[in-house]
Amino acid sequence: DLKKVPGNIPPDIVKLDLSNNKIRQLRAKEFEDVSELKILNLNSNGIAYIDPAAFSGLSNLEELDLSNNSLQNLEYGVLEDLYFLKILWLRENPWRCDYNIHYLFYWLRHHYNVHYNGLECKMPEEYKGWSVGKYVRSYYEECPKDKLPIYPETFDLDKDDEEWERHKEQSVQTVKKHGVIVTVIG
Repeated sequence: DLKKVPGNIPPDIVKLDLSNNKIRQLRAKEFEDVSELKILNLNSNGIAYIDPAAFSGLSNLEELDLSNNSLQNLEYGVLEDLYFLKILWLRENPWRCDYNIHYLFYWLRHHYNVHYNGLECKMPEEYKGWSVGKYVRSYYEECPKDKLPIYPETFDLDKDDEEWERHKEQSVQTVKKHGVIVTVIG
């Protein structure tokens, strides 16, 4: 029946199971004194909010279980200190598919070595059951193509090569006009 993370956790602990408690939020620097922690289980707490600095100092964390909570999104910065994270459990949360979910999706995409599960839209109703990845891709499909940034992953998969070549040619022409050299890697 813990309502907050206890302050008397031994500093050399490597596995911490705080599951099935009543921790509704994680405050800044909750775990800063347990820097050796490798596994943290926060399953089934009803967590609705995580401060962006809550996991500050957990640079050795390899597994984080946030499943079966009340998380709708994660604010920018929440996962930034988790350099060695390998497994992230996200299932059974009411993920809200709006612009705020983009941070989590892009963090996971850029940290491709992190295995995760359970990132499915629960609300709003029109996106219920969608994967968050599908939602984020649909978000950009509504943008006019000529207003999109020149990143290949933002175009339709079927038209990817044609669109990319067209934008690349336009960019090269623009570059020549302004005297700027652009190198595209990817």
